[in-house]
Amino acid sequence: MTKSMIALAAALCAALPAAAQAQEASAGPSQDAAWHNGQRAALAALKAEDGWRWLEGGLMFRRLEGTGAGERPTVRDTVTVHYAGTLTDGTTFDSSFDRGEPATFPLARLIPAWQVAIPMMAVGDTIEIAAPAEMAYGPVGGGPIPGGATLFFKVELIAIRGR
Repeated sequence: MTKSMIALAAALCAALPAAAQAQEASAGPSQDAAWHNGQRAALAALKAEDGWRWLEGGLMFRRLEGTGAGERPTVRDTVTVHYAGTLTDGTTFDSSFDRGEPATFPLARLIPAWQVAIPMMAVGDTIEIAAPAEMAYGPVGGGPIPGGATLFFKVELIAIRGR
């Protein structure tokens, strides 16, 4: 082994503890097993007697207002909604209610949870959705949403564009 190889190996060994500390510091709650268990527990705590229904992909849904009767959107539609999204600890990560202005989205571009639940709504209905990570932002997350997060949404369907 040459002197330069020994020096390189020594430098790498010296850098490893710092790299490990940096990795631990950047590992947020989504890297913690207890946190992941809490995400699943939040879904498991939802009860049918409280109006929660299971949908495909582990998605949970309950109607707060309306009956689902009337004109419903399809995934190909653009919808106008008021919504609030929260983490399992109650932290709001986004809310059109708070902004005081509804949002309009092509439903096909939204997370799978919305693509499944919103077509079950009629204009004027309000629902709650409890979405496991696989139906939301997945293992990576996005913005203020950590990877692996279970998300809760309150959604009011205001309009279906063109109808």
